[in-house]
Amino acid sequence: MALAVTAGTSLTFPLVVASVQYAPRTLPNALIRSLHLSSSSSASPMSTTTPQQPHSSFEILGGARDKFLPALSHVLSRPYHPFPFLGWNRHIETISASFYRSIPDIRLRRQCLRTQDGGAVALDWVSGDDRRLPPDAPLLILLPGLTGGSGDSYVRHMLNKARSKGWRVVVFNSRGCGDSPVTTPQFYSASFLGDIREVVAHVTGRYPNANVYAVGWSLGANILVRYLGQEGYNCPLSGAVSLCNPFNLVVADEDFHKGFNNVYDKALAKSLRTIFNKHALLFEDIGGEYNIPMAANAKSVREFDDGLTRVSFGFKSVDEYYSSSSSSDTVKHVQTPLLCIQAANDPIAPARGIPREDIQENPNCLLIVTPKGGHLGWIAGDEAPFGAPWTDPLVMDFIQYLETEEVKYPKTSSNPDGKVALHHLEV
Repeated sequence: MALAVTAGTSLTFPLVVASVQYAPRTLPNALIRSLHLSSSSSASPMSTTTPQQPHSSFEILGGARDKFLPALSHVLSRPYHPFPFLGWNRHIETISASFYRSIPDIRLRRQCLRTQDGGAVALDWVSGDDRRLPPDAPLLILLPGLTGGSGDSYVRHMLNKARSKGWRVVVFNSRGCGDSPVTTPQFYSASFLGDIREVVAHVTGRYPNANVYAVGWSLGANILVRYLGQEGYNCPLSGAVSLCNPFNLVVADEDFHKGFNNVYDKALAKSLRTIFNKHALLFEDIGGEYNIPMAANAKSVREFDDGLTRVSFGFKSVDEYYSSSSSSDTVKHVQTPLLCIQAANDPIAPARGIPREDIQENPNCLLIVTPKGGHLGWIAGDEAPFGAPWTDPLVMDFIQYLETEEVKYPKTSSNPDGKVALHHLEV
């Protein structure tokens, strides 16, 4: 479980701003409307006669820029305006989104999937979708961040948004996360791709006539991009989105121990200890290089990874684990349409760790960097401050564009995967 990959919902400290406790969802509607108006007053009117160009507030690059950007112009032609006060500071935004973002009420039906090594993961499907949706409805797999699961607000909002567009959605809760069962002395990590391979195979086998896509956040994004890169041409996914991806875990580790970031580190370590201690008996007689007391009492994510994670997955040191588990090394091999969305001020996934050159040279990738957003925050847009993140409409525009393209190229004997002929890289 790599350090700089928070879930955004496991932070357990109160948010105090200017010595005043911030009360969730108590801003008067009139005040919210006025703040929205003030934050967008500087926007220039959009032209109706010329093609909409992305606003200069975004950093946009990638080999697939020309192909994918027109489908996203509706959102990107407008400047990025963080919600006043909450969106001006990266730490306030990160914590506000974690504690005070609304959580859509959606009934889920759990399916526990036994993995080949005897472990288990939990797949949460929307209750009633098998009756409501046809078997070929597009399907979206959601991968939360470290210690995250289907109860997290950012996951629920994405699920709700996709469901409203007629998509079938399933949340992939990793071992021990979202109350997923742990049946062997092994959790999950940034390096381990076995579970995602089995989940994708299960989902595509269950709905063979549906195009399948995936969205990952933070640790989930790192795992997803590594999976895409390692699968290459054989990847069964029709498209993917990566959000708040730490990319380079060595760089992220360096920043994770600086200043206020120590607060996130301690909070996440507490969440990891909680998950571990629920299943501590599985590790009681494990022996070897494991340092179970260190993991059980870890004060930082690095300590937890040193005592447990790196040993579980065969690494000699934490540094080797981080350097070998970074998705920055695999993005150049991605052959699936991929949208990466990052925030320039993300305290957990540093912008300096983004593999810009490899994304620029990969004709299947597009990168969008917003000037603000924090980590899993993006408190901006029409639903701010308590509704869906600013990124959700952009994600939907992207995957719906891909789905439209997939429909144009249905599965045939000469094109058995039904995939759009994108550019491919020599690996």
